[in-house]
Amino acid sequence: MVDRKKLDGRVALITGGGRGIGRQIALAYVAEGARLALSARTASELEETAQLVSQQYGSEVITIIADVSIREQVDNTVSQTLEHYGAIDVLVNNAGNIGPVGRVWDNDPEDWARTIAVHLMGVFYGCRAVIPSMLQQGQGRIVNMSGVGGPNTTAYDAAKVAIVNFTENLALELADTPITVNAISPGSIHTRMWEETRDLSLAIGDMATYERGVQVTSGQGASIERAAELAVFLGSDDCGAMSGRLIRAFADRFEDFPAHVDEIMNSEAYLLRRVDPERPFPTSQSYPTLPIPGRS
Repeated sequence: MVDRKKLDGRVALITGGGRGIGRQIALAYVAEGARLALSARTASELEETAQLVSQQYGSEVITIIADVSIREQVDNTVSQTLEHYGAIDVLVNNAGNIGPVGRVWDNDPEDWARTIAVHLMGVFYGCRAVIPSMLQQGQGRIVNMSGVGGPNTTAYDAAKVAIVNFTENLALELADTPITVNAISPGSIHTRMWEETRDLSLAIGDMATYERGVQVTSGQGASIERAAELAVFLGSDDCGAMSGRLIRAFADRFEDFPAHVDEIMNSEAYLLRRVDPERPFPTSQSYPTLPIPGRS
């Protein structure tokens, strides 16, 4: 008997699918049986990913050139995917950029706003466009890409934190529906974005970030494969009814989550929100294998 793949026959739309984490997620998805729609701004990178998908798996894939910060282009991406496949079962909001690197008072306001538009508005546009069809078809999974910035990358960091809060609130709005929405913190992975951050940090004299960038881009960063595995988990039935959570690919034992979804959803675990002091939950430091309330 052949084991059924986790995403067998499902249609996944992945933004920022031309390179980096988006490309890795695309390959992980087709390995689990998904049919793909990939969007990005660069046609050559999309074509490279599509060729890899076809060569390695022979899976169906369509590519759509789009800028996620422009609502009409996101709407068109969703429309084209629905027209081609008839459904979108999983949306992975992955597209992003590092934005301005430097002190807030030195940042170009238009660059700062552009970064917010790409990350936060891009996620909003994508969710807004796919949810009606997911409701109509009676199921759907949304995976939003978060992350951690810091000093001198305030636009990126503000947008990524906002995405987590947006994810939590959207999950509450979707609580009585068959749609889940969760966020991934992938960790510091060697991508072109980290190469840019490294070089720009050196240019402004931010040696701490530069040295971190050197580590990440010399093989000491987080696992890109692990981030893709988490994206598969959150896009499949394995995550069950878990929704509104931020999961760290580099630290959380999400393989153990299926047996504990009810415990997670009945706690403040994996939330950005302030924890109720009357109902605290253990941290990963307290329970390194599985930080679930009531377990030891």
